[in-house]
Amino acid sequence: MRNPVKKSAAVRLNRIEGQVRGIARMIADDRYCIDVINQIGAVKAALKKVEDVILQDHIEHCVEHAIKSGDAADQRRKVAELVHVLTHATS
Repeated sequence: MRNPVKKSAAVRLNRIEGQVRGIARMIADDRYCIDVINQIGAVKAALKKVEDVILQDHIEHCVEHAIKSGDAADQRRKVAELVHVLTHATS
């Protein structure tokens, strides 16, 4: 993973960590269920964004490198990884 993506992911994950702590406080404070669920949805969306950024970097860096290398086995492996991740992400 390239450094700018690492840094961006770390910032986002720190923010998500704070959101999760906030949800725990909401539950402890007996906040309205729908408010808690809305915050959980926000965390899920934020995690999805981190996932998307990392996946994009993987495609632009790791997969592209495998394609340029001409190594057919590595190319097949990278494509198989992508297929696996993408098919299981929707499950």
